Amino acid sequence: MTPKPDGPPPNPNPRKPVLALPPGACDAHCHIYGPFDRFPLPPERSFTPNAAPETALRRLHDHLGIARAVIVQSQGHGLDHRPLLAALTEGAGRYRGVALLKPDCTEGEIAALDAGGICGVRFNFLTHLGGQPDLAAMRTIIAKVAPFGWHVAIHVAGHDIVTQEGFLGSIAAPVVVDHMARPPLAEGPDGPSIVALKRLIDTGRVWLKLSGADRLSVAGPPFHDALPIATSLARHAPERMLWGSDWPHVNLRGPMPDDGDLVDLLTEIAPGSRERQLMLVDNPQTLFNFA
Repeated sequence: MTPKPDGPPPNPNPRKPVLALPPGACDAHCHIYGPFDRFPLPPERSFTPNAAPETALRRLHDHLGIARAVIVQSQGHGLDHRPLLAALTEGAGRYRGVALLKPDCTEGEIAALDAGGICGVRFNFLTHLGGQPDLAAMRTIIAKVAPFGWHVAIHVAGHDIVTQEGFLGSIAAPVVVDHMARPPLAEGPDGPSIVALKRLIDTGRVWLKLSGADRLSVAGPPFHDALPIATSLARHAPERMLWGSDWPHVNLRGPMPDDGDLVDLLTEIAPGSRERQLMLVDNPQTLFNFA
């Protein structure tokens, strides 16, 4: 029997966005969970998600006009990558993946993940996802995936991006910062977290996901209070920006965001068609090596 989920399921009926996304648009940050009859949740998970299988993700993306996606392994499934690998197979080139690894992972294990369509490894710095990882362990993992050309995804919040700026700037691999680094909203686009983030982006090795506006927002839907930060970052380096839905929006207590609202925020985050082409098509094509 599957345990009771920690939060509500995603919005089952998101509206159709007004914005028509360009052909080949990519959701650079989403997750899947289940089906639980095939892939039971592991006991060592940090939270219990609702079922959100690849079939539901595909329906959502077809509804929103999204052609490609990067599925990020989540603490909900722990180190069991079978659901992710199955989704990558079912997607037949539509998806790429990001893994969670431990320092004792072997070259053979990484090679199998790579062959399955995984192209990055993620590290969480958030307390509810395990807290700050050991930097020496991170360096070990990064060195192991380097021969495969993987990127390094970083999930930080608050002033973590300031604290870790030196370390992140030392990583030779492409670095992708999730959810705009989840800075303190009250500090606005000129706060220390955004200044540090822009410095990292200016190295040319750091990319940013303009996702998680709903997590930054204090006012709630349609999350316009997150726009000053998002637009400042988008204008700073459009050639380093990505966008993600963050579906199915785990670890929220509600109300759950409407994914149509999140897509339509792009009309203000990146009002020009060229900026959206970069963010949604060209940049993910380059970074994630879609066929």
